Amino acid sequence: MTASISVALGDRSYDILIGPGLLAEAGARIAPLLGASGGGRVFVVTDETLESLHLEALKDALDGAGIENHGVVLPAGEQTKSFVHLESLLDAMLDAGCERGTTIVAFGGGVIGDLAGFAASVLLRGVPFIQIPSTLLAQVDSSVGGKTAINARQGKNLIGSFHQPRLVLADTGVLRTLPPRELKAGYAEVVKYGLIDDPAFFDWLEVHAPAVLAGHEGAVVRAVETSCRAKARIVAADERESGQRALLNLGHTFAHALEAEGGYGELLLHGEAVSIGLLLAFDLSVELGLCPAEDRDRLRRHLDLLGMPADLPPLPGGWDADRLIAHFAKDKKVRDGRVTFVLARGIGQAFLSPDVPAPALRRVVERALSRAGVGPR
Repeated sequence: MTASISVALGDRSYDILIGPGLLAEAGARIAPLLGASGGGRVFVVTDETLESLHLEALKDALDGAGIENHGVVLPAGEQTKSFVHLESLLDAMLDAGCERGTTIVAFGGGVIGDLAGFAASVLLRGVPFIQIPSTLLAQVDSSVGGKTAINARQGKNLIGSFHQPRLVLADTGVLRTLPPRELKAGYAEVVKYGLIDDPAFFDWLEVHAPAVLAGHEGAVVRAVETSCRAKARIVAADERESGQRALLNLGHTFAHALEAEGGYGELLLHGEAVSIGLLLAFDLSVELGLCPAEDRDRLRRHLDLLGMPADLPPLPGGWDADRLIAHFAKDKKVRDGRVTFVLARGIGQAFLSPDVPAPALRRVVERALSRAGVGPR
């Protein structure tokens, strides 16, 4: 059975469809959205991993619905979210004769969704696009809400735009081909929703998360649907992250700093960095006397049980406290030179705080380095 969730944004509202088998239905689901000005054409953006696993199935579905389709295949990995690949993608779309009515289909994980969405927002001053997320992380987080971006030398997701998709097709069956490491990394964005404002969901995950990670269909669909409902509600209330939507960044200020120091490579996948960042956010909340230590410890036990990273991995050359803290100042949530952190008064009680004392933040970072076997420098 397919779950349907509406993201309520007036005349830019769209549906998120969740369930197994949606890839085979993609042509029939997309066809009604194609305007006559685009000639029923779509341009599919994917990566090398999806090309070998699922691209033929998507093309068959589009062909079966009589939808003319072209595409480009990009390298897999976070480093694809760059100016270089943005330029090559825009060139490919222009060479293919994309018009303002041509619809871009982002078929992949968060990297492809972010890059293709940003390209759609600037091509010909904006063309429609559709998200077909292929990873757990993308299905529960990055494909929903219209945040698109590429990375800059100075930090992650610093160059981008808000550009809402016309439709999100989350085929949970596609997740069966995900490597276990990527599935676990995506789970960090699932548990985040329980930590923000849904303690009952966290309770459910404590029991059912192993089934989610084992690919049990009912558990996977419920986890994705609950996450998407939470995000749809928040996005509808605060589309451009002027307030409540920033809560979705729980753990991400830490995570983006870790990713930047790790070189956006295989050392830390985005979701793995978020997993560590969630625990650091709770550790900081405990340090400030805002959150019971028992809730932080409960989160750590949950991550440990699932084999999720909770501590920093070894880094060639070592981690450096000053460098990590310097990255926080480049976060998108900086206002008037001050970083707004997402903290918690407990599980399901996240809030925004622009007033984190520097000494407390340093103590938390240095403890993290000590747990990783690296003394503060």
